[in-house]
Order: sequence, then C-alpha cells, then structure tokens
Amino acid sequence: MAERRIRRPRARRHVARESLRRGIYALPSLFTVLNLFFGFWAIVDAVNGRFERAAWLIILAGVLDGLDGRIARMMHATSDFGREYDSLADVVSFGVAPAILTYQWGLRETGRWGWTVAFLFLVAGSIRLARFNVRAQLADRRYFTGLAIPGGAGALTLMVLNDPEPVAHPHAIVAVWIFVLAIAVLMVSSIRYRSFKDFNLRRRWPATALFTLAVIIAAVAVSPVPVMSVLLGAYLLSGPVEAAFRKLRPAAPARPRLPASETDLVPPADSEHP
Repeated sequence: MAERRIRRPRARRHVARESLRRGIYALPSLFTVLNLFFGFWAIVDAVNGRFERAAWLIILAGVLDGLDGRIARMMHATSDFGREYDSLADVVSFGVAPAILTYQWGLRETGRWGWTVAFLFLVAGSIRLARFNVRAQLADRRYFTGLAIPGGAGALTLMVLNDPEPVAHPHAIVAVWIFVLAIAVLMVSSIRYRSFKDFNLRRRWPATALFTLAVIIAAVAVSPVPVMSVLLGAYLLSGPVEAAFRKLRPAAPARPRLPASETDLVPPADSEHP
C-alpha cells in the first residue's frame, strides 16, 4: 500500500508535466490560428466591400504572424508541424486575402486582366513560401531571398489604406495593376532582403537606438498609415538598391602572380618526368 501511495503522486506529476509541454507547443499554433482567422475575416470583408477594415485585419494577422515565431523560439517550442501550419496560414492571410482585397478595390473594372494579376500575386506568394521552407535550414538567417510574403501583403494593404475608396480613374487602375505585378516579381526574385532575425533584444543597445525606436513608435501612433507606408516603401527599395550597389562595387583586385623562379621550372625528384 505504501508503494502505491508513493507512485501515484509521481505519476500525476509526470502527466501534468507532459500536459504542460503540450500546452507550450500549442501556444504558438494558437497565434497561427488567430492569424488564419483574421485573414479569413479580411476576405469576407473584402468581398462585401469593407476595404478599410479588411486591410487592418490583414495587418493584424501580420502582427500575430510575427509573434508566433518569436514565441516558439523563446519557449524552444519550434516543430515541423508549426512551421508547415504557419506557411499554410500565411497563404490565406497574406496571399488570398490581399489578392482579393486588391482585386475588389482597384482591379475589378479591368476584368480578366485584374484577376489575372491578383492570381499572379497569390502564385508568387505561395512559391516564395515553398522556397523558404525548402531552404530554411541552409539559408543565411540574416537575409530573405526575395521579398517575404508578409511584406508583399503589407504593400498591397497599405496601398488600399491610403485611399480606401474604390479606384475608378483608368490611369490609377493601370498604376495599381503595375504595382501588384512588381510586388509579385519581387517575391519570386533572387534579391536579398534583410530579415532582422538577428535583432536580439537581450543584448545591450546604446541609448540613441532606444530613442530612435521610441520616435518611430510615436510617429506610428500619431499617423499610422503614412508612417508605415514610408517605412515599408524604404524596405521595398532597400533590396534592389543594395543589390545594385553590390554589382557596381568594384571587385577586389586580384593578387599579382609572382614570376616563376628557376626552381619552379625544375620538376620534383619523385616526378615521372626524366
């Protein structure tokens, strides 16, 4: 009887520890589910003509998408299931939702041309996610190869938020069409974009960096859409500009070869030549 009384508390502690571990692994996936929920909600609002709220829902999904990965890494709860599930949610929230939103808002009048370029954006985003999953273990964590799909979705979303009224002018519609196609090309390109995954909040930073971050937060709080548009626009241009600088930068001069000495012309003793 005494042995049974001793073993039961240990068994209960073991079950509790296992359930806690499952709960920790479920927490990042819960953020992914919320990301998917807001992405689906954005699709419903976009179809019903509520463009401004749909755009904000996509941005909220982007915030949740950034949190689930960081929470998983902080809790050491990363898993293959979590990575794949996150990619599937991103296809909906940052592929389907912004494509439908942009089509309903600014491309509907162009007919097949409109839904074709919106579909190309979705295809480019899905290719970008698949390529990231394949190269995740080999790629440099400091850079993305091609524009990440949340960045592409943010570009289309902020375009809508700057003027939520449906686009009617033909020149504006053409501009929207070209912009959507350009974002799709950036996502499938080989241009490198900084990922900021090496940004470590635990290390010591100078006071000026903290002040700069506070200024950015205050600016976003005062005027969110214009400030976020400027920041994202600078990020979109940073990849092509950095790639152009790398191409224009002169290559390091090759070291001159030393003239061959007489000893270099003499074959070694164990050579097959006579």
